[in-house]
Amino acid sequence: MTVSSLAAPAQAEARPDRPGATELRLAAFAAHRRARFPLGPLTLFTGPSGSGKTGALRAYEALARLGGGAALGEVFPDPVACVPERARPDAQRRRGFRIGCTVDGPEGPVRLEVAVQAEPELRIVGERLTAGGVTLLETALRDPGRRVVQAAWHTAGSSPVTRGPLPDDRLGTALLPLRVAGRTDGERRVLAAAEQMVVALRSVYACDPSPRRMRAATPLGAGRLLRGCDNLAEVLWRTRSECGHRYAHLVTAVRAGCAGPVTDVLAEPLGDGTVRALLDRGDGVRTHLGLLGDGELRYLALALVLLTGPGVLEVDPAGEVPAALQTLTVLADGLDRGLDVRQAGELVRLAARMCERGHIRLVGAVGDAVPVREEPGVTVVDLTP
Repeated sequence: MTVSSLAAPAQAEARPDRPGATELRLAAFAAHRRARFPLGPLTLFTGPSGSGKTGALRAYEALARLGGGAALGEVFPDPVACVPERARPDAQRRRGFRIGCTVDGPEGPVRLEVAVQAEPELRIVGERLTAGGVTLLETALRDPGRRVVQAAWHTAGSSPVTRGPLPDDRLGTALLPLRVAGRTDGERRVLAAAEQMVVALRSVYACDPSPRRMRAATPLGAGRLLRGCDNLAEVLWRTRSECGHRYAHLVTAVRAGCAGPVTDVLAEPLGDGTVRALLDRGDGVRTHLGLLGDGELRYLALALVLLTGPGVLEVDPAGEVPAALQTLTVLADGLDRGLDVRQAGELVRLAARMCERGHIRLVGAVGDAVPVREEPGVTVVDLTP
C-alpha cells in the first residue's frame, strides 16, 4: 500500500473545530489484515479489482452506523463475509473481525477499536476508546451465556473506573451518554471523547447513484436525496428555489461534465404529482435527463451531493450539535464508475474545493487514481499489491 497527499500542512498545535476521522484501521476484516489507512478531507482508495477498496469503505460505513446507534445485526447482515478468509476458528468455534478508527477534533485524537464475533453468534466481544494514552472505555465478554459485555469507564474520582454491563449488540461508545453521569472530571472527559467520536461517525452519507432509477419522473415528497439518487428530479426541484448561489455552482459543474451546451438544469412538474429533470441547452432546446448517458447521470448526481448538505441528503446528523461543528462525510464506492477521464477529473476538483471549506469530507474508491493523483488536497491510498 502506498499513500500520497498534496494537502496543505496543518498547524502543529491547532485542533480542528469539526470532528473528523483521520485514520481507518482494519486489524482483521475481509481481505485486510493489520491495515492502517490515513484519511484526509478528500481520500481516494485506488487499486485493482479485489484489492479491498470496497471492503475499506464498507468497514467505514459499518463504524458510522454503529456510531449512530444501529444494532449489530442491522450493520452486518452477513457477518461471516467480513471474517478474513484464512481465519481459523478457536476451540469454541469462534471467528470474528476487528475494525477501528481515529477521530481528531476539539478533544484531540480519540481512538476506537471494536472486536466483533461473527461465529457462532454475532456479538461485540471487545471495545476500547482511548485518548491521550488513557483508556476511557473498555469492554470485554466475560460470560458467553449472557448477552452483555462487562464495561469499565474512566472515572478518576473516589475509584479510578466504574463498571457495569452493556448490551453486546450495540457500540458502547454510543451508549455512554446514557450511562455516564459526568460527575467527575474523568467522566466528563469520557463523555467529551465519546461525543467527538459519535458526531464524526454518524453524519455519513453512503452514495451510489443508479442511472436506471434516475431516468424516470419522480413523485414530489420530502426532497431528501436517496442513496441511489432515485429521486434526483425531486431534489433538483427543491434545491433550485432554496439556494440560487449554490445552484449556480451546480449548473457550472454540470456544464463542465456533460456533453453539449448546458445553460441551466431544470425540474418541471408534470401535473400528475411527479416532476422530471431537464438540461436547458439554450435556444429553446431541452434534454430530458432520461436521454443522458450513465456517466453523465452519475456525474450530475455526485456533483449535486457535493454541493448540498445534511438538510438535503438522507442522513442522520447529530441534532444536538450545532451544524457549524459538524462535518458530513460522503462515502462513494466506484466514484469514477461510468465516468470518462475528464468527468472524473472535474468531479474530484469540485470535491477538493468543497472539502477545503470544512463542511464536507469525501472518502471514495476509484479504479484508477492517476488522472487525479496530482490534485492538491487529495489523499490517495493505493492498494495495489
